[in-house]
Amino acid sequence: MLAVIQNAFGGPEVLEAVQTDRPEPRSGEVLIRVHASGVNPVDVAVRSGALPLLGEPSFGVGWDVSGVVEEAGPGARFRVGDEVFGMPFFPRAATGYAEYVVAPSRQVARKPESLDHVQAAALPLAGLTAWQGLVDAARVGEGDRVLITRAAGGVGHLAVQIAKARGAHVIALASASRHEFLRGLGADELIDYRTVDFAEVVRDVDVVFDSTSQGRRSVGVLRPGGTLVSIMEHWDRQLAAEVEAAGRRFAGVSVEPDYASLEAIAALVDAGRIRPHVDSTFPLAEAGRAHELVGSGRAQGKVVLTVG
Repeated sequence: MLAVIQNAFGGPEVLEAVQTDRPEPRSGEVLIRVHASGVNPVDVAVRSGALPLLGEPSFGVGWDVSGVVEEAGPGARFRVGDEVFGMPFFPRAATGYAEYVVAPSRQVARKPESLDHVQAAALPLAGLTAWQGLVDAARVGEGDRVLITRAAGGVGHLAVQIAKARGAHVIALASASRHEFLRGLGADELIDYRTVDFAEVVRDVDVVFDSTSQGRRSVGVLRPGGTLVSIMEHWDRQLAAEVEAAGRRFAGVSVEPDYASLEAIAALVDAGRIRPHVDSTFPLAEAGRAHELVGSGRAQGKVVLTVG
C-alpha cells in the first residue's frame, strides 16, 4: 500500500509517499480502506519535532481517517463494507496518511450519512477536541455565554457549531475576513482580534474555549465560577492553580479517541446542526503541500488528503 512516512524531523519536505506492507487487523480491530485523511496542526507539530509525541522518526503521520471496512478481526463491532470515520490510537502512531489503516473498532464510528468521506475525514480530531472541551469538560448548555478563540480554525469552527447546538450564546474571536463565515455558522457576536482586545471588551462569560495559549488573559472575562477550557495549555499546572485561585475552574483537554462522542457528533451532523468546512484538498502524495497550508495558519476550517 501507499503510505506517507518521515525519516527525520523537519519541514514538509521530509514527508515521503512510499510503498509499505498493508497492516493486518487483530481481535477487535478493523482494517479500513481509507478514502480521505484529515490534516491537523498537531500533525505539523509532530512532523517538525516541536511536539515529539511519537519519539524519533521513522514513523507514519496523521490520525483522522474516513473509509470503508475492508477486513474485521474477531469481535470487531463492524462488518466488511461499513463506512466508518475516526481518530485511532491518538496520541500514539496511527499512520493515518495511508491507503489502509488498522483501528480498534471502538475507536471509530459509522460515518455520518449526509457527509462524503472528505467531509467526514475533517471531523474526528477537531470535532472530538471541541466536544470533549465544551460538552464533557464544561457541560455547555442552554443560555451559556461561550467565548471561542481562533473560531474560524479547524477546531474553532466546529466548537462554534457544537456550542450553538447546545443552546449557547457564542462570541467568536477571529479576523474580520472570517466574520461572514462564522456568522453563517451561527456565531452571535464577532470580535476582530487584530483591532480589539477581547480581554477589555468581554465580560461575564460562562466558558472560554481557548486554542491560542491565552489562558491567563482569559480569566478576567469569565464570571466567578466560570470555566476556562484550554487545549494548548492543558499541561500547565501553574495556570490551573491561578485560574482556581481566581475563583474560576480550569479544564485542560487533551483529545482522546471516543466512539460514543463521534456518534453524538455524527447525529448532529445528520440533523443539520454541524457541518465541517473543508478549505482545501490534496492528493496523498502531496501531503507536504497540505502541511504547508496548515502550518501557515491561513486555512479556514480543515485541510484534507484524498486517498484512492
